[in-house]
Amino acid sequence: MSARLPYRRIGLRFTPPEGEVPYFIGSQIRGAMGYALKDTVCVNPSFRCNGCFASENCLYYDWFEKRGAYHLYRLDIELGRPYYDIGLYLFAEAVEKLPYVVSTLHRMLSENGLGLERKKVKDFELDIDGERAYADGEFRLPQDEARRVDILPTEVPERVKLTLVTPLRLKYHNRFVRTMKEMHLPTLIGSVYRRYTTLLGEETGRLPFRVEGEIVQSFGTFEDLTRYSSRQKGKLKIGGMRGEIHIEGLDETSYAYLKAAEIIGMGKQTVFGLGKVKVESL
Repeated sequence: MSARLPYRRIGLRFTPPEGEVPYFIGSQIRGAMGYALKDTVCVNPSFRCNGCFASENCLYYDWFEKRGAYHLYRLDIELGRPYYDIGLYLFAEAVEKLPYVVSTLHRMLSENGLGLERKKVKDFELDIDGERAYADGEFRLPQDEARRVDILPTEVPERVKLTLVTPLRLKYHNRFVRTMKEMHLPTLIGSVYRRYTTLLGEETGRLPFRVEGEIVQSFGTFEDLTRYSSRQKGKLKIGGMRGEIHIEGLDETSYAYLKAAEIIGMGKQTVFGLGKVKVESL
């Protein structure tokens, strides 16, 4: 399979004026981004999504209001940082919306602000694919083509370490995994395969290849996080597994999908920053 999935990564770093950073910033950033995105793209005088004439062509509606939609972006964060270090991945058609997304992030910080007190942030760093993209009040968007996720056979280490950096929210037998004993290699690889094919806009289903290898060691715990839902007017739990999984004898295709998960994420609620993983040799 050749490289097909285009993506961009926006990086955003800053320290808030009051110096306080939530342990889990994913819910706060996605919520603030939603308000700013609506301010940026909404063309409806009523500012209402229900019955809007422009909903079929609205980025805000696609990302925050459309029911049953598979989102073409994800947050890339870590937990408990003393400052904000945010990655925002755009995939497939969302790459073409880069100017709107960058404008949204600027509005989110410099005009709308963060937190209950709407603290505005004027001093921040913004890069796109690792290159500085904001300086002296002006944006410099990349002129090169977007990067692409490769699913190509490559040399596989004898032993692979999969680190669940942020909680992995994954279902096995129709229930969320809550212990490492419930982690199964085909389930892990299958979740990445389905996510990748869905981001491409293709039909997905069972794995078209056999997963080889075995989990020889795993350790970690279930960590519960909460997010506020404006639609349901309350807090929702979105916990998952954190820890390490050691794998031996992994086949080339499965390894390629695991490496792709470093970019596309794994499991559910990746738009809040869950499912961030790191793949290394042991």
